[in-house]
Amino acid sequence: MEVKATAKTVRIAPRKVRLVLDLVRGKDVKEAAAILQFTPNHASDAVAKVLKSAVANATNNHSLDESKLYVKACYANEGITMKRFMPRAKGSASAIMKRTSHITVVVEER
Repeated sequence: MEVKATAKTVRIAPRKVRLVLDLVRGKDVKEAAAILQFTPNHASDAVAKVLKSAVANATNNHSLDESKLYVKACYANEGITMKRFMPRAKGSASAIMKRTSHITVVVEER
């Protein structure tokens, strides 16, 4: 049985989150948590939080054994984009796109 957890509208660009998700895809939960703990990336904190939530969902809601869990799938979809403007020379302005992510982690028992 696969169990998932999702964090919506996380204020990190999906492109940056996908770099971290590629590190943990297919790994055991304990190994994935260790990788995320020592990855010097801002997105690893958010991914670790979602992973911890998915493990908690599996153990508490579906009575799965935590030691047998692994990361079956993980992906980051694009969330809303906040549009801001920065003043530039000669009275003009340029757009700044502040992107967000929807991070999903799916765990399953081996």
